[in-house]
Formats: sequence, structure tokens, C-alpha cells
Amino acid sequence: MASSQARLGQQALAVLDVALRVPCIFIIDAIFNSYYDPGSGWVGVMGKVFVRVMGVLVSSMVLLLSQKALFKFYTLFFAVLLGLAAVLINYYATSHIDFYSAYYKAALGFRLLPRNGPTLWLGMAAVQLVFGVGYVFLLNLQSVFAALVVLDIMIPLWGLMIELPADVRQLVAVFSGLALALNTAVCLAMRLKWFYYSCRYVYLLVRHMYRIYGLQLLLEDTWKRIRFPDVLRVFWLTRVTAQALILVYVVRAVRRESGDGYLLSWDVFWDLTSNLIISGCDSTLTVLGMSAVISSVAHYLGLSILAFIGSTEEEDKRLGFVAPVLFFILALQTGLSSLNPEERLVRLSRNMCLLLTAILHFIHGMTDPVLMSLSASHVSSFRRHFPVLLVSLALFVLPVALSYALWHSYALNTWLFAVTAFCVELCLKVVVSLTVYGLFMADGLSNVLWEKLDDYVYYVRSTGNVIEFLFGVIMFGNGAYTMMFESGSKIRACMMCLHAYFNIYLQARNGWKTFINRRTAVKKINSLPEVRGDQLWDIEDVCAICYQEFATSARITPCHHYFHALCLRKWLYIQDTCPMCHQRVYIEDESRDRAAFSNNNGGYAAPQDVAAAAAGGPAELDNELLEDNDSIEYDEDEWGTQNGCTPIEEDYINDDTDSTED
Repeated sequence: MASSQARLGQQALAVLDVALRVPCIFIIDAIFNSYYDPGSGWVGVMGKVFVRVMGVLVSSMVLLLSQKALFKFYTLFFAVLLGLAAVLINYYATSHIDFYSAYYKAALGFRLLPRNGPTLWLGMAAVQLVFGVGYVFLLNLQSVFAALVVLDIMIPLWGLMIELPADVRQLVAVFSGLALALNTAVCLAMRLKWFYYSCRYVYLLVRHMYRIYGLQLLLEDTWKRIRFPDVLRVFWLTRVTAQALILVYVVRAVRRESGDGYLLSWDVFWDLTSNLIISGCDSTLTVLGMSAVISSVAHYLGLSILAFIGSTEEEDKRLGFVAPVLFFILALQTGLSSLNPEERLVRLSRNMCLLLTAILHFIHGMTDPVLMSLSASHVSSFRRHFPVLLVSLALFVLPVALSYALWHSYALNTWLFAVTAFCVELCLKVVVSLTVYGLFMADGLSNVLWEKLDDYVYYVRSTGNVIEFLFGVIMFGNGAYTMMFESGSKIRACMMCLHAYFNIYLQARNGWKTFINRRTAVKKINSLPEVRGDQLWDIEDVCAICYQEFATSARITPCHHYFHALCLRKWLYIQDTCPMCHQRVYIEDESRDRAAFSNNNGGYAAPQDVAAAAAGGPAELDNELLEDNDSIEYDEDEWGTQNGCTPIEEDYINDDTDSTED
């Protein structure tokens, strides 16, 4: 119970912390979006620039404050607001002879105020008393000063109640306001020391973190500490909600005057939605806010898909990070916030189509490992396979439907070509994944070892990778054409360089490296002796990699260990040493002739016996076998001296590297 209450308290503090930082974003956004007339002289321009810079600096400092300092700042800020509100109410009340009429007209037409004067005065006194008590509480004044402050706030209303002359009432209100302002200034001046030490503490802390951890970790820590994504998300949602309420109120008022009723037609609703979307990305901060909202949606979408397909990989939970980053880069690349409203809506829709294809690609990256895991582990439960297959089918159908809809609505251009290429590439990835899934499932249903399975899987994946590489080259050409003839920018050029490096160069290098490794592994396997026929029965052992019996053939390493050719080839993709004794598998002929050999159970034989066994001769293998196949431990001194063999060369005893020499 106590832990739950503490958790609720922490959550409430976190919500309050985010809510108190949002006004800073509103102020910064208003300063950047405000317009000023440069023709008012250099003095006026410098003054306006100074006000803007100071507003941005102060708002940024408040935004970066710690939670404790933020609460203290807003405590002082609300105290000043309460004092200012009390002074304005006193001055307004004493400046009008017909107090009731003036105050009633200021009520925006709502009949909520009492009609008789004394009751209204008592209500005003209650409001001023609340303001005074709040002011005293927030500034934490002593009892004597607190009573004087409340008395100072109430004096102008008493003068109104005893019907003092108008000039006297105004003079009393002015002196009351000056006294309250003086008290506020003294209280704030007494806290200047706290403000100085708080700023100095923040500066020293930032400098220390920068020196110890670097700029990247400093930015990450600040990003998490102030909950910047949540602040941006609340800022954008609050801004759009306020604009929506204003637009709906105005539209309904206009329709009421024209006699069209209160219900909004579809065209009016679409216009309202379009205006909200256009105004939701009219500045850099609003684009950041929209990115934060997209991050939240993508995050929960990724978690839902992971839960549906039964995946627990932590790396697959990055959709909430990838989607907003890509959206923000697309917005900067296309200059979204600086476009005209009509062009902005069109560009935003195009960016969202590109973002949708990228999200589908990421979802395929989430489902492909699960699909391969289920097929390779031969899980027979249909309930485990159905969700992944359903998501894979959706990943194939959605790009086709999107391409069909876009081609029937737009003419061919570079943007439509890019979206179509991404959709075709995604369909190709899904086909490759399902084909490999089918091969593994067929292997699981078969009772015979399918030695060509690895080759077929490699052929399918290599074909897909080659086509994907060609798509990358085509997309690079499409981007180069766009940059040269349509909308070139520095950000687009940087993105093209990153695309050329990661999606073209690295993919080509990794593909070529995989091809060379496979060719080298095949060369090493073909260089090893092979045992077939009756000699397999003399081994009386299983493959030390897959723990399956030797049905048709076995390969013998220079250290005379037996493996399936397919199993050993997969092992050689990773490293060039024997899985049992860590000797190098692919060695020169002279060294092989001088090396001692053993089978999987630790027996030893001379090289001529191995040659005879490989040739199908009558040589007998050693019968003194150990019982356990995969728990052999060799002593370095005994390694080369058993059975009268010469010691193995030191190079092969101590060679435990993962080299892949040809």
C-alpha cells in the first residue's frame, strides 16, 4: 500500500514537472513565430531583438531547471501573479463610480454575478482575501508581515464600501499597489542569492558532466531529466486542442448566424482537420512536437506487434525512436515548416507515406527473426505460427494496396517512384522470408538430413540481397536527380551520402565478404578426407556439432575428428579451428603429414591410417575409445606423446585463433 502511494506520488510529481515546463515551449515558439516591423529605426529594432533574446534565454533556463528549482521558481512566479491580480482588481474597482454596472459588463454576458452592490462587495472581498492568503503562503511570509500584506490588499475595498471620494479611493489603491510591489521586490531580492547559487550549481554540474562523460551523454541526461519528449508531446497536443476549440467555436457561430445549424458537414470537418494539420507543423518546435506524438504512437504500435507475434527482443522496441527521427529528418529535408499552407499539406502527406513504408520495413525486421526461429526450431504449434504469418501477409498486402492507390491518384514523379521502390523492396523481403521459412519447415518435416538446405537458403537470401542492393543504387540515382533538378539542400546531400555508405557500400562489402567466406569454407571442406561406406560403422560416434549419426559420409579433420560436411562448413563460416581441440583445420600438406590424429573420442592414429581409411582400405581404427564425445580435455605434454607419435608443433598446439585463411 505504501509503495503504491509512493509510486502515485512520483507519477503526480512527474506530471506536474512536465506541465510546468510546457509554458516555456509556448513562449519560445511564440517568440520565433512573432513578426516585428524592421522599419521602426535601429533603436527599436535593437530593443525588440534584445527582448526576444532575453525571452528565449530565460525560457530556456527555466526549461532546463531541476525539478526542485522549477517548483520554487513557479512558487515565486504564482505569488507575483496573485499580487498583480490583487492590485489590478483594486485599481479597477476603485476607478469606476458605477461599480456594479462596470463589473457586470465585464462578465462576458454570463449572469453569474449578484445584482446588489453589498453582496458584490463581499464577493470581491472574499476573492481579494483568497489572493492575499495565497500570496502570503507562496512567499512564506512571517505572521506579522502576512497580516500587514492581507490588510494592505483589503484597504481599497474598505474605502469603496464606506464610499470615499473617487480621488481618495484611487489614491488609496495606488499606495496599496506600491506597498505590495515594494514587498514583492524585497522578497525577490532576498532570493537573488538562492538564484545565483542555483545557476552556479547547474553550471558546475553541466561542466563536470561534460568533462567526465562528454557532450553526448550530457545531452542524453538532460533530455531524460527534463522529459523533453513528454514536454513536446503535451505542447503539441495542447496547442492543437486549443486551436481546434477556437475553430469549432467560430465555425458554429458563423453557421448559427447563417441558419445552417450546429452540425458540421463533411467538407467543413475536412477543412478544419486540414487547417489543424497545417498549423501543427508551421514551426520547428511544432514539427518536434508532432515527432513526439508520432514517437508515442509508433512505440505502442511496436509493442502491440511484438506482443502479438510473441517476440521478446529488446532491440525490436526501437520503433518509437526510429519513426520520429525519420519524420523530423524528412521535415527538415523538405523544408516543411517554411512552405505555404497548401504546399505544406501536400508535402506532409508525402512524408507520411514515406514514413509508413519505413515503419513497415522496420516491422518486417521485427517479424523476420521470429519467423526464422519458429521454422528452425520446428515448433509445430499452429497458434505460434499464425500471428507471424498474418503479420507477414499484411506486410505484403499493405505496400501493394498503397502503391495501387497512389498510382491511381498521382502522376509519376520522383516521390512516387521512391515510395513504389520501397513498397516493392518490402514485398521482396517478405517473399524471401517466407521462402526461407518454407525451406526450414520442409526440412523439419523430413526425416532425412537435407545437406543442400544451407545452399538453398543462401541462394534465396543472396538473390534478395542483390535485388535490394540494386534498389539502393536506383534510389541513390533518384535522390541525386531530385537534389539537382527539384529541391536540393544540404540535409538531402548528407542523407544521400549516408545512404551511399550504409545501404550501398557496406551492403556490397558484406555481401562480397560472405561470398568469399563461403567459397573459402567449401575449399577447406573439399581439402579434407572423406569417409564413406563401411568405414562409417567403424567410427561408432556421432557428429560433435549436431549430435547426429553419420548416415552417408563424414569429413576428417587433420586432428582426426569426424564431422558432417555441412556442419563443419557452417562452423568454418565463423572460425578456422576444430570445434573439439581448436587446432587449425586448413593446414599445409607437410604439416598435416607430421601431425598426430585422433577421432572424436580421443583415440590416435597415424597419418597413413587416415589415408587408408579415406581410400577405403582395410586399416583398423584405434579401439581404445573414451565414452564421452564432447567432454575431452587434453594435456599439453601428453598431446604429442601418446601412441609413440612425435610431438605436435607448438604452432598448432597454441593456435586458438579465429582466422579464416584461404
